[in-house]
Order: sequence, then structure tokens, then C-alpha cells
Amino acid sequence: MVYLDHNATSCLRPQALLAMESALSLQANPSSVHRWGRAAKSIVEKARRNVASFVHAKPEEVIFTAGGTEANFLALWGGILGAAESGEPITRLLVSALEHDSMLGNAKTIAERTSHICLEIIPASSDGIVNVDALRDLLAEGGRTFVAVMAANNETGVIQPLAEIIEITHSSGGLFAVDAVQSCGKVSTDFEDLGADYLTLSAHKLGGPQGVGALIARDSAPFARVISGGGQENNRRAGTENVAGIAGFGAAARACADDDIGHLRHLRDRFELGLKQRFNDAVIFGEPAPRLSNTSNFALPGIDAETALIALDLDGVMISSGAACSSGKVRPSHVLEAMGVSGELARSALRVSLGWNSNESDIDAALASLAKLSVRVAARQAA
Repeated sequence: MVYLDHNATSCLRPQALLAMESALSLQANPSSVHRWGRAAKSIVEKARRNVASFVHAKPEEVIFTAGGTEANFLALWGGILGAAESGEPITRLLVSALEHDSMLGNAKTIAERTSHICLEIIPASSDGIVNVDALRDLLAEGGRTFVAVMAANNETGVIQPLAEIIEITHSSGGLFAVDAVQSCGKVSTDFEDLGADYLTLSAHKLGGPQGVGALIARDSAPFARVISGGGQENNRRAGTENVAGIAGFGAAARACADDDIGHLRHLRDRFELGLKQRFNDAVIFGEPAPRLSNTSNFALPGIDAETALIALDLDGVMISSGAACSSGKVRPSHVLEAMGVSGELARSALRVSLGWNSNESDIDAALASLAKLSVRVAARQAA
């Protein structure tokens, strides 16, 4: 089997599995004061330190969640409610057209359920980069703003100019949230230097387990508790901690420090070179822009994405057609639409995403399967 869908979920790292197995052997609640409870609490806090170190944040700024979607939910709702409680309510929510559905969907819900917050979409270029001039114009219109722009897109891998975006957001008095779920572990992430108010992570994109993530909320940023109940996570997110999941998250974050990003870039470039050699009309989305070293979003005109996914899967090659959070549905990408890609070409879009255990034989197998598919499609069209 060849697995090239790491942007959906990366393979579980052995370090994460070992940490989880150890945590599962200790059946205790981290809120209990007895020795087993204290041991469970120690596991959680060790992981918190590892995750904080991974993104150069303070441990007390880390809030563990049930995944990246909840982390984005808490960043938006917690930040907006916290701003209101501080006496400086948000009146405008500016979100890029490229965001993951968990950010866009929650932003739309906020606009629908509040009477004073207006949602505005920041457009993007054909290269998949947020239009900074358009954002600057939007910010100039006034009002207290909350801006959300992801660090790198999960479909195209295009990296956004965050430093510039955050600077102009803060100069206008706004708050800024960055979805770093896809970028962390693939590019250097320094929360302290970056200056974002909120940053979100997900363990299973790093080689950790599914169902656990984190919101990094700067200690100076407004934040209100959204999920009430117990006093977990320093009273910021109630609910008994997923000790084993958090342990795996911490171990995966620590293991990421040893990843060879250059190797991933070599594999991606090998794939794209082979693609161009075999298919003269191959299109690589976002190619002129800075991209994550592990991601290639491409199209072979005339070959439907759903057909390609089935054919490759029959060959034992697993890739995707874009974001994996659509319940297995193959549908045109809102990201490619925002980049001005035609609906016909977008329906052919496929994504290869590499991970910590990818190798050259994986690349060669994917290229061979695509070439075989192309021959079958050409023969069918000629018949």
C-alpha cells in the first residue's frame, strides 16, 4: 500500500503510539488528587510543555481541544466573546476565502447568530495567496476587527505572508487568529515572534492521534470560556482531558523536530517533475507561490478526480481530491474557486501529500498508476 494523503491524516509515529500505550495503562482522572490522578496530570503537563516548545509558546498558553476544528471554534468564539467582555467588542470578522471549512463555517455561524458582527471575505490571487492590499483596504474601513488567515493552505500547500498580515491587522487594532494545523512541522512556527493572538494545531497532522488538538491563546489576548463544566485547562475549556491522546500529541510534536523537510521537498519535486514528463497538460496549482514542501495539488485535464481516486485506490495508491473533511465527498474546491480555477479543471484536481515515512518508491508507484490511468482514459475516449 502507498499512502500519500498525509494532509488528511499523517501516519501515527511510533513515539506517539508508545506514549499513548503508556498513558492508557494508567486509568485515572487528571483532576483527581490521589497519586494516580497526579500521575495522569503529569502526563498532560509534560505534553503541554512539548507542544508549547514545538511552537515557541508558553505552556500556560496551550489549551488542549478535541481537534483542529474545535480549536478554530474556540479561537473565534472565545476571542470574540473575550473582546466583548473586555469592553472592546468585535464588529467585523475578516476571513480569507482560502480557509478550512472549520474556520469559514464557524465564521458564518457567528455572523448569522449575532446582530453586530459583519463577516467579510478576504479575496485571494490566482496563485493562492491572500490579497494583502484588499485586506488593508478592508481594515481601513474601521471598526474593531477579528482577522483569520491560515498559515498554509491544506489543499494547495501555499504559504501565506503572515508577518505582513499580522502587522497590518494589529496596527489597525484588530485581533488575529492563524490556523497552523497544516503548516506546523513543515515550516518553522514561532508563536512568540509571529505575534498572532491565537494559533490552532491538530495532532493527527503531525503523526499524532486523531481527536486531539490545541488552541494557543496569547496570555495578553482576550479569551472567554465557551465550554463550561469543570475547571480543566485552567478554566478555559471544560471536560476531562483525553490523557492518552494528549500524550501522543506531545510525543509527536517532539518527534517533529527531527524531521527532514528537505527530504520531503525532494520527494515532492520528484513527483512534480515526473508528472510534467508524463503529462504535457498537467496543471500544478499554486506552483509559482511559496508552498509546503510536502504538498502537490494538481490536475490532469480530462481525467475526473473521482475516477482517478478509484483507479489509484485499486492499484493500492491512496491520494485525495483536496480537503478530507467532506465526509468522503468529491466536490469542487472552494479554495480553487477562490483562485479563479474553472469548475471543469477543479473537478480534475488531485492532491498528493507526503509525510514522515514517505519514500521514493511511493512517488514512483503514484506516477506509474496515474500513467496507466491516462492510457485507459485515452483509449476509452478514442473508442
